[in-house]
Amino acid sequence: MIFDFIVVGAGSAGCIVASRLSESGRYSVLLIEAGGEDKSFWFKIPVGYAKSYYNPKVNWMYRTEPEPNLAGRRIYAPRGKVQGGSGSINAMVFVRGARQDFDDWRDAGNPGWGFDDVLPYFRKLETHARGESPWHGANGPIHVTPMRGATHPVSDAFLDACDELGIPLNEDFNGATIEGAGVYDVNTRRGQRSHSSAEYLRPALKRANLTIEREAHARRLLVETDGRVSGVEVMQHGRVRSFSARREVILAAGAVDTPKLMQLSGFGDGANLFAQGIETRKHLPAVGRNLQDHLCASFYYRSKKPTLNGDFASVIGQARFGLMWLLKRSGPFAMSVNQAGGFFRGSPEEIRPNIQLYFNPLSYRIPDNPRAGLTPEPYPGFLIAFNACRPTSKGTVTIASPDAADAPLIRPNYLSTERDIAEVVQGSRLMRRIADARALSDWVEEEVSPSKTVDSDDKLLDYFRLNSGSIYHLCGTCAMGSDPRETVVDARLRVHGVPGLRIVDASVFPNITAGNINAPTMMVGEKGAAMILEDAVSA
Repeated sequence: MIFDFIVVGAGSAGCIVASRLSESGRYSVLLIEAGGEDKSFWFKIPVGYAKSYYNPKVNWMYRTEPEPNLAGRRIYAPRGKVQGGSGSINAMVFVRGARQDFDDWRDAGNPGWGFDDVLPYFRKLETHARGESPWHGANGPIHVTPMRGATHPVSDAFLDACDELGIPLNEDFNGATIEGAGVYDVNTRRGQRSHSSAEYLRPALKRANLTIEREAHARRLLVETDGRVSGVEVMQHGRVRSFSARREVILAAGAVDTPKLMQLSGFGDGANLFAQGIETRKHLPAVGRNLQDHLCASFYYRSKKPTLNGDFASVIGQARFGLMWLLKRSGPFAMSVNQAGGFFRGSPEEIRPNIQLYFNPLSYRIPDNPRAGLTPEPYPGFLIAFNACRPTSKGTVTIASPDAADAPLIRPNYLSTERDIAEVVQGSRLMRRIADARALSDWVEEEVSPSKTVDSDDKLLDYFRLNSGSIYHLCGTCAMGSDPRETVVDARLRVHGVPGLRIVDASVFPNITAGNINAPTMMVGEKGAAMILEDAVSA
């Protein structure tokens, strides 16, 4: 079968690209997705993300290779294997990132990617509950809802504690500045998950010129003798199928599976490909390099007063929250568990916010069981988690074998720089200062873990090494830039020296952004689709 465009991956960016390319009716578009349809009720209800956390039917459930700086642990790296991708299974915190993040993209040799350039695309994809403003859109597909005014009292105590310490309060992390303490926005619509599958793709699938092939696992790209990418080969229901593209193939499989598919197809470091018995189609040494992620650890607290633990642990409490959601689309089931938090300077010497905090009015674990949900700690409690905003450690994603069915080797190389190690101590000390402020200490009965006996910088670092994990913001593995020795795509997201191939997903980030990366990934989808359409007209 032949289409004008083929998009590989129906994730946060891919759904947007497929929708926008098919919008005019001028082009035929095929969207290929390795997973199935996101039909389950649990994809709609925000708290339902816990049901996807360890579910192999909708989650690739990747793990890293043993991390030498994290006591040799293999770190869990969930990735969506379902229509909507990771946007169907995430916790929905909507943060764009700091202005400097995108200005750094531009200054790395990517004209058109500074903050002022990308802001219109953020506004284009958004309908904000507070209406249109210079910072927000009011007519976009993704609905964004502030949680302010609906948070638990202990979350409000966290904000009061920050205020006591002279930390600025921020009404809108997606406004003029990201700095300060506040309440997060979430991408929800009337209490339901608002993501690119629901808001872009489902309406677009009514168009005759858009086709989706689900449960179709891309095995390799089809390449002509002149080096042009002309299609995709997939395995679908035990059968190999091939699809051809007249114009372009667009990879939107994410920061793990996009470089994997590139390498399986002969695009990557020639020496690594040779070692796997794969013919080099184009020597692109940066494919799979520059992997970045936010590494996070949580501090657990026992509370003197009731938090959400009791209600989430009881049948009556869950029933009450369920009724609130069913009748009014409100309450804790309609929100992210990450209610408050913010972006802070870990020390007075920092020139910009470098630590992100998440405050949860619920201390919980998620059991390794697809049928389980959130399991609260057996006491009234809350937790505070933190990560560095712009970690400097970088890792790799490489294929383990020439077989597309094999998971790739993910090596984030966490805590491999002195800067990242220093920020672990900064973040730990910052959380302790906030917890010790009067407004929050009035709630604290004890710090359960790591506990106050962990009182030196070395002990805090050891705790982090043993208890930290990914916060699932993997990006950068096919980075954008002008030098094909160091990057993979140019500023128009075209793969260097490979006609007919682009990449539009989080793998193109030159550097990780401060905050959760789902919003900037959707922005890349909007901007990337606009570029493809512009180039199609001029071709």
